[in-house]
Amino acid sequence: MNEQKRENGRAFRTALRWFRTLIGFTVLLIGVLLIVLPGPAVVVIPVGLGILATEYAWARKYLKKFKDGGEKLGMLFFSKRKKSADSA
Repeated sequence: MNEQKRENGRAFRTALRWFRTLIGFTVLLIGVLLIVLPGPAVVVIPVGLGILATEYAWARKYLKKFKDGGEKLGMLFFSKRKKSADSA
């Protein structure tokens, strides 16, 4: 009986991993398509990477790069805005 529960738990975890992988890659693909189609690719791509990051280390690495790039871009944009507001 205990072995049956263990097998069911293992099968459930495997199915959950496949489900997360399928959903993550689908969302990521939609995000990549939104780069050339009208839509919020900058929002959808990190969501797809976030879903994949729950299972894969490589996705965590790319999500971190995406976040770091966004922070740098934000600092660049807001520091220029602040300088122009100070000079006005």
